Order: sequence, then C-alpha cells, then structure tokens
Amino acid sequence: MTLALDLRLPRGLLDPRLGSGFGANADGLVPLRISVAGASIAAIEPLASRAPDAGQALPLALTPLVEPHAHLDKAFSGDAFPNRQGTMAAALAANQREYAERTADQVAERAGRALERAWRNGVRAIRSHVDSVGPGAQPSWDALLEARQRWSGRVELQLVALAPMAHWLCPEGEALARRVAAAGGLLGGVIGPPYGQGRSRRAADREALLALLDLAERLGCGVDLHVDESDAHPGVGVDLVVRGALEQRRAVPITCSHASSMALLPSRACDRLAERLAAADIAVVALPTTNFWLLARAAGRTPCRRPLAPIRSLQRAGVRLALGGDNVQDPWYPGGDFDPVELLRWSAPLCQLMPWQRLGLAPFSTAAAAVLDLAWDGVLRVGGPADLVLLGAGTWGELLARPPQRRVLRAGQWLPPPEAEQPSALLLPWG
Repeated sequence: MTLALDLRLPRGLLDPRLGSGFGANADGLVPLRISVAGASIAAIEPLASRAPDAGQALPLALTPLVEPHAHLDKAFSGDAFPNRQGTMAAALAANQREYAERTADQVAERAGRALERAWRNGVRAIRSHVDSVGPGAQPSWDALLEARQRWSGRVELQLVALAPMAHWLCPEGEALARRVAAAGGLLGGVIGPPYGQGRSRRAADREALLALLDLAERLGCGVDLHVDESDAHPGVGVDLVVRGALEQRRAVPITCSHASSMALLPSRACDRLAERLAAADIAVVALPTTNFWLLARAAGRTPCRRPLAPIRSLQRAGVRLALGGDNVQDPWYPGGDFDPVELLRWSAPLCQLMPWQRLGLAPFSTAAAAVLDLAWDGVLRVGGPADLVLLGAGTWGELLARPPQRRVLRAGQWLPPPEAEQPSALLLPWG
C-alpha cells in the first residue's frame, strides 16, 4: 500500500541533492508531497502551488528527533525521593538514597515507561547514562540491557557507564570497562568542581581521564563525560578534557555533556575554548532543563547569569552540538517527559534558538544524530526510512504558541495515538 502525505518540512531535514522546485519560505519550510511504499520513502515532490501564502493547511513535519543525554535508571523516581530544596547537594543525597534501594524490576518499569513515552513522542534514539558503581549498578545494567534488546528497531538505546573518575584507575574499573565495551556501551564519569585542592585535584582528574581514554581506545568504545555541571570555576573541566585529548590524540570519540560553567567565561576566552574543542573533535551536549533548575541557585534571589553550554559560540567554532532533556521527574529535575518537541519549544525562548534556522533545529535532529553516530542522519531522502512526526501546527509560530498534537509515522506505519489524545480534524491525517 502506498501512502501520500502533503506537508511542510524544514529545509535542513530535506535531501540537499534534490533538484529544483524545492524552495523554502522565509521560515525555512518546504511544501512537499511524500510518497511512502512499505517502510521507505518512495518519492518526494515539491508542492510549489501550495506555498505557505496560498492558504493551504499543510502540517509542519519533522523527522523523528534524538535524545542525546538521559538517565533512564532513575527516571520517575522524584516522587519517592524528592528534592524539595532544588539544589545539587539535595539532588545527590536523594539520588544516593534511591540508588541504595534500587532493584532491577524498578529500573525495568522506569525504562519501559520512558521508552514508551519517547516512542510515542517521536524519539528514535536515546543515550542514557547509568549509575555503574555500587549496589544499584548490576540491577540497572541488567534491566537496561534487556530494555535495549526489547526496543531494538524502534528506539535505539545507547548506554554509558557513569562512574567516579578514580574508578577507571583500579582493576575493578578495567573489569567494568570490559563488560561495558562487550555490551556495546560507552565509558563516562564526572569532572568538575569542587577544585578546592587546586593543582592536586586537577592532577588526579587528569590521571583518571588519561586512564579512561586509554581503556576506551583499547576496548574500542566511546566516552561521554559529565563536565563542569557547575556555576563555579568556569571551563576548568572542559579545558582539562581538551588538553588531554589534544596531547594524547587517541582514536576515541569524546562527548562533554553539560559544559555549563563554560558560558561564564569572558567572551574571548569562551570562544578560544570552543575553538580548541573543535580542534580536538570533541562533541558537546547542552542540557538546559536540569542546569537551569539546579545551578546558580541562591536563597531569595533569581540568578542573573545562567550556566549553560554556550551553544552559539560552540556552533560558530564548528563543534558538534546537541541539546538534550537530561533528567526526567527525578531528584535532579522534577519535570520532563521524554518529549523532544516540548524541549524544542521550551529551549527556543530560553536558549534563543530559532528553529527556522538550520543551527536552531540541528541540536535536536541532525547534529544530535552525529553526536550519537547514528546510521541515519535524520535527513529525508528517497529510499530512506519512512519515519516522520506530523504536528498539529502549520508554522513555527503555531508550534511555539501551544503544545501541538502529533502523529508519528514509523517504518511507514502510523503509531496509534495515546488514549488521552483525540485526532486533530484540522491538520493531521489520522485516518
């Protein structure tokens, strides 16, 4: 059976090799007719006669988006382990209490709930960090590896071992790295303040980082670090990772998640560090929801400077930059729902990202796919996956104005809508 869809697609998500007639309007949207045969795109035709000013009710569509940084093992644990203070210290304390009691059944339920929501929200891949040292480590990995297998072909799940940096220096750390690599995972850790011991602390972090990079290279896996999730000591951890990467030049894909305090550097210093990140081929994942919630919090005051990865400076320097949701309904952040469209809507005003520009949309789509090294870059092309998210909005303004209804097409088949949602008679082909 062949399916034909008329829609508007952002130019940055459309095959650039298509011929003439695929002109975009001022908002970067191209009116198209998409023909689907089986699980693939059979044809893409321009709809020049249905330009946006012609009054046609064409829905805005995206290819399925990517979640580059999550924590499935602790998702939805916030009610049982609340962080009423909204501080980093209280979040860590609640996380540790939860971790001590964690079971495989709990993680399986959380992961299943998260992946089901992500799937129906139009997510095609998730990278999740996993607490990997201590009593909850084995239950977490057992449950998430089983979830990865169960959801294979629907949501690609990548897993990162989150461990204290010093752990990678000991025999137990090497054993963990071997297990993670054998399971196709990545290695991770936390680099950041407090740097109270000055050079000695930085030297210890550097030694552990080099050991981690050595393990990753020998075992053939990537590295994704929590770096500088802080409002103090701007960019110190990022600088340490860059120095290690440039000096060692190991064949290891490296991602710096957070890089929050880097934005507090003077503009020239920030730009120079961004250029060095690009030279070291290090990717960055910005995580505004958790960072805006936890960082620069002071009693009775609203922060004047918000620690967040300097998105535009990094993009200008050529760094692969993705944007993720991070924590969902856990002690670190009480909100979120594995919904990348809502994250895009939220980030547009707070991060000043304009989705009608290529660099405003790429952190959720093509750039995020590059950070995760996914097989599909998220660009719609003939012969490619028949995967789309049709939104109950015809323009970016309508998308930003209110949460849209959506219809998700995966492998040429419509996903059934969640029970709570009703079809949109105006824009979406619920048929």
